[in-house]
Amino acid sequence: MSESTDPDAATPVGKAGPAARIAAGYAFTGPALDLGALLWDGACLPDRQIRIPLSMLNRHGLVAGATGTGKTKTLQLIAEQLSANGVPVFLADVKGDVSGISAPGTPNEKIAERAADVAQEWRATGFPVEFYSLGGIGPGIPVRSTVTSFGPVLMSKVLQLNRTQEQSLGLVFHYADSKGLELVDLKDLRAVAAFLVSDQGKPELKGIGGLSTVTAGVILRALTAFEQQGASEFFGEPEFDTGEFLRTAADGRGVVSVLELPAVQDKPQLFSTFLMWLLADLFNDLPEVGDLEQPKLVFFFDEAHLLFNGASKAFLDSITQTVRLIRSKGVGVFFVTQTPKDVPADVLAQLGNRVQHALRAFTPDDAKALKATVKTFPHSAYDLEELLTGLGTGEAVVTVLSEKGAPTPVAATRLRAPQSLMGPIDAAALDAAVKGSLLYSRYAEPVDRESAYEKISAEQAAAEAAAEAAAAAAEAAAEAEKQAKAEAKEAKEAKEAEKAARGAPEPDPSLAEQVVGSGLFRSLARSIGTQLGREISRSIFGTARKRR
Repeated sequence: MSESTDPDAATPVGKAGPAARIAAGYAFTGPALDLGALLWDGACLPDRQIRIPLSMLNRHGLVAGATGTGKTKTLQLIAEQLSANGVPVFLADVKGDVSGISAPGTPNEKIAERAADVAQEWRATGFPVEFYSLGGIGPGIPVRSTVTSFGPVLMSKVLQLNRTQEQSLGLVFHYADSKGLELVDLKDLRAVAAFLVSDQGKPELKGIGGLSTVTAGVILRALTAFEQQGASEFFGEPEFDTGEFLRTAADGRGVVSVLELPAVQDKPQLFSTFLMWLLADLFNDLPEVGDLEQPKLVFFFDEAHLLFNGASKAFLDSITQTVRLIRSKGVGVFFVTQTPKDVPADVLAQLGNRVQHALRAFTPDDAKALKATVKTFPHSAYDLEELLTGLGTGEAVVTVLSEKGAPTPVAATRLRAPQSLMGPIDAAALDAAVKGSLLYSRYAEPVDRESAYEKISAEQAAAEAAAEAAAAAAEAAAEAEKQAKAEAKEAKEAKEAEKAARGAPEPDPSLAEQVVGSGLFRSLARSIGTQLGREISRSIFGTARKRR
């Protein structure tokens, strides 16, 4: 059939042809996003539009396709229309090329040709955007999380811990919570883990199994490696309020929140896990609302395969539960990756809206992935294996949920062109947008208040001071006791000497003492003394002895 031929011309009267039946599946009565025009038998049919009901955007979705097939432009197209309908959007900008959504697009021949093909009234339009960054690394308003809010499951994923180590890390968090030790940043987590394997801290977890020194060493080494990647910037205060993502602009359009990730794109596990924290935090904070006419927020998870690589069962269970339950809180989640097999089956089963760009089949593994992808689609009037390898850039195979919640027919679609700039804005414009935001002053400067690290350090310092004081007191007491013993010994020796002196016999007088003490000696001394006295007196007074 040639492109000029009516695709349903040869259809018997009263029976709609395949193209008409497919198009009828997208003829919704309520508000819907326009994706593009139907492709059938090599022709683009502008009068047969492919759409997604706005009320079904909280039923989640998948945008997949090989590199260079137009996945990012599809994100931009859907995000623009959501914003125009008053729905806030979150986009993870891994490569740095989504920032252009804030600026009007540049018209050119290709855009004009695409618009004519799909019956699009294209107008260059920019949309209200807030730019964010992880912890202030790169341009954007810093988005930070506390370690406590991040939790042990996500932390184990980003630290690449095994199941046993993950359970041990859970004990660390449990102890910190029970003792009122706030885990704000990574040094808090490090301090608590180190304390629990110290002599002072070991008894604290004895009743629940304790924390082995070996496991604690693994956790502490993983934290060190994590910090060396610059991760310490991501944890701290002020903690970002994810409710900021739910805002609308003054003109009623939904604000598009763009998380700029080029500065950390070499740390895929980190940013993918951090995105999971954002989603989990929204899940915890939002109330149940059931089915709405339009979602409160649509969240796009780019490079989703990075989220699931090496994930523990606990982590996968957490993702599956979050995706399954957050729908009832008015949040839609779109995963963006290369093939559906990158997403675990339990998660994939929750994704009701599918936009599948071209796949390549250059290798046996590619061919296997292609067959697996085809099996994930409903029965189709197309030869999907052939179609998926032949789609051009900006073309995709689409199936979504109808307003009644039933899958629509599989439709090959030539997608519309985004109306905003298809590429990044310049650095100066980005910086001006960030610093001009009302949120910048609220989140830009980090705050380091007293938390687990400071409390444990203070307790350890007090314990060391008390130990030093006790040691000094013990030393003084020992010295006093030693002095007292010495004095007692001296007193005892003096007493014994005195006692010995009193009990000893008088010694015999010497010969000189006997002579001096005799009566004859005393009489002779008196006589001599009298005569000597007279002789001296005469000499002094000038009288002399008369001669006879």
